[in-house]
Amino acid sequence: MARIDVIMPQMGESIAEGTMSKWLKKVGDAVKRDEPIFEISTDKVDAEIPAPNGGVLSEVLVTEGQTVAVGTVVGRIETEAGAATAASAAPLAASAQPPAAAKAAPEPAPARTVTPTPPKAGPPAPAPHASEPPAGTESAEERLKRKSTPLVRKMVEEHHLDLGAIPGSGSAGRVTKQDVLSYLETGAAAPNQSEQSRGQEIPQPLAESPRAIVQPVTASAPSSAAPGAGSAPVAAWEGDRVEPWSRIRKLTADHMVMSRRVSAHVNSLIEIDFSHVAQVRKRYRDSYAERGVNLTFLAFIAKAIAENLRKHPIVNAAVSGDNTIYRRDINLGIAVALDWGLIVPVIRHADELSLLGIARAVQDLAERARGKRLNPDDVQKGTFTITNPGGFGTYVGTPVINQPQVAILAIGAIEKRPSVVTLPDGSDTIGVRTKGMFCLAYDHRVVDGADADRFLADVRKTLHTFPEHQG
Repeated sequence: MARIDVIMPQMGESIAEGTMSKWLKKVGDAVKRDEPIFEISTDKVDAEIPAPNGGVLSEVLVTEGQTVAVGTVVGRIETEAGAATAASAAPLAASAQPPAAAKAAPEPAPARTVTPTPPKAGPPAPAPHASEPPAGTESAEERLKRKSTPLVRKMVEEHHLDLGAIPGSGSAGRVTKQDVLSYLETGAAAPNQSEQSRGQEIPQPLAESPRAIVQPVTASAPSSAAPGAGSAPVAAWEGDRVEPWSRIRKLTADHMVMSRRVSAHVNSLIEIDFSHVAQVRKRYRDSYAERGVNLTFLAFIAKAIAENLRKHPIVNAAVSGDNTIYRRDINLGIAVALDWGLIVPVIRHADELSLLGIARAVQDLAERARGKRLNPDDVQKGTFTITNPGGFGTYVGTPVINQPQVAILAIGAIEKRPSVVTLPDGSDTIGVRTKGMFCLAYDHRVVDGADADRFLADVRKTLHTFPEHQG
């Protein structure tokens, strides 16, 4: 008899809305308690949401691709007490669905285009907010909290923008991260940025990355171009396959373009001899496997980085306007490549973990990322990021900084290579050593080359002399 509301969950304190990516059940399907019922995407994470109760899915109120505020009822489940009427409830639910969907009809259209960029950038900036002044004596701070998330407010502060001048496309006119990126692309932010530019336009000529090169080059293109789009539409030829960007792909593209624009990217490379680490790994790999942990080179690298970030706090920092924030915590982000995009789960307080603890955390986060079982907290508050293109055989990569951090390390392929080896008598010979390349990309606004090089040298020393006794 009873019906249970299925709501858009609160996926983290800074998340105010979510996009319905996919319904995993149809109207009339039986569902079990805690069984995944739909997938959502937010600014932080993609996740499968479990059913709050067992029964039959009787109504779907939010269609795939639609973005709604946290707490919105997205569907309803008829509890098992009323399962006997499920057969008649399903057709009724289907006939009752169009009015609910019709209300949102102007918004969804094709999936993943619920928050289209071009309409946000077109209208004059002040207009949408001119008629929305808060009633009473609401303070500016209260208005900011009502209209934006902490992430958006941070972006506005870093770019010296006026939040009230940015058209908002979120719930009740709230300004979203995408709105800020669109506003920056129109060039409307240029007057504010020129006052205190601090060289933020310098990174544009340095955009070597294929993912990052499109947007800076088209900064002077017509303002109708969407973030991540080219300077002009590209025609599809006969036989081509056109695939719209998923939400995670669009968020990644926007984030990479923004990072190239904000930070002065510089890269330092160093070669690491992993021969000693390979011996330690061989010695302990079986005992770790007995405890269900795969001991990889990445675990050794993460451990060495965590230890040395405490010695080099500038590499574990963030930039806020004209200030440098030296993070107390050392939280390592580990980039995980997924079939549908890229995500960076975070190992909290990595400097407090043993090699076993880090190896277990790396394995757990990677498995949950691929299974869409990450929580919002798992991808927040990173202070330094590691990406591992070498896992695919890449010699080395030049990564893009994961904002608002100031550094990211790319690990190249770790493999046996010919090398000059000094013998005990001081003579040299050619030998086989296990080696790999590291590339540290850092924000030259706050990290000097000497700082980066000293950090890399200490990481190399730690790996060359890694303790042989591990628990």
